[in-house]
Amino acid sequence: MAKTMVDRSAIDRDIEATLGQVPTWLKDWPDTGLLGFWSLMKDFYLAETRIPNKYKELIGLAVSGATRCKYCALFHTEAAKLFGATDDEIAEACLMGGVTMCASSFLNAQLTDYDQFTKETREILAYVRRQQKSTAKVAHA
Repeated sequence: MAKTMVDRSAIDRDIEATLGQVPTWLKDWPDTGLLGFWSLMKDFYLAETRIPNKYKELIGLAVSGATRCKYCALFHTEAAKLFGATDDEIAEACLMGGVTMCASSFLNAQLTDYDQFTKETREILAYVRRQQKSTAKVAHA
């Protein structure tokens, strides 16, 4: 088996140039996984992508609530604020994560039939789309 060779000092310099320091938790990251993790963080997570950073942070916040990670909750809350999220948006993202977990827990524990759920969800969305079109027509009249 080939051994992975990583230039740790080059990665640390890149992290420091991006974040202003190499946080302890990244110093503790195993060399074998650091390049992949840092590349994902820098090239997707911290970069401008199709999803604006504010929304990526709000998604991250909702997920951190679901995973119950206080580290992620702190990071994503502060980063969401950095990218312009309001306290109301942050609270709503937290609630969205909680509501999703509530429904997910119920559906999975009940062993809800997935095919029936899929059918009904598509019917509901078709109905809502028709309602939106009707409302839009009335608004333009």
